[in-house]
Amino acid sequence: MRWLTALSAIALLAYPLAVYYGLHFGGIKTVAGVLAVLFLVRMVGGKQVPIKELKYIAIISGGAGIILASLGWIFKTEGWFTFYPVIVNVVMFVMFFWSLFQSQSMIERFARLQEPDLPESGVKYTRTVTKIWCVFFIINGSISFSTCFMDMKMWMLYNGFISYLLIGTLFISEWLVRQWIRKKEV
Repeated sequence: MRWLTALSAIALLAYPLAVYYGLHFGGIKTVAGVLAVLFLVRMVGGKQVPIKELKYIAIISGGAGIILASLGWIFKTEGWFTFYPVIVNVVMFVMFFWSLFQSQSMIERFARLQEPDLPESGVKYTRTVTKIWCVFFIINGSISFSTCFMDMKMWMLYNGFISYLLIGTLFISEWLVRQWIRKKEV
């Protein structure tokens, strides 16, 4: 089952490309059917994730994806598919923001998977990084939302390339800052 979960995660990462090319070569009904199956697999596979909030993200985003795929199928319009990246950003923001009011922030939970005895300085740092990701999800989700009303090529360019480039840049930047801080503390 893990390989199926991994496959659905990879396929959903390619969501914008799959929607764009799927609509051109397979049509709305085909795309909606394939996406609904992938979202269902995502929901089922999400139960294997070690952090409960990630389980919620898988279930909520998978359920929303099934609803959007169904609406696309029923109304025979591709516009419904474009809102999935927006929903993912909203769900991620809510989970990360909500974690700021818990004993451990989302990033701290990730950090503790590798470093269970995280020092207090690490706890403060991870809380700050969680806040940065919250701001990112607001900005990225807002831009994703605006692309829903643009040409499909613009939607695919932002949600299938630029957005991932920005995520990668933030992730790598945070990793570099973390390494610099660790060296400074030693």
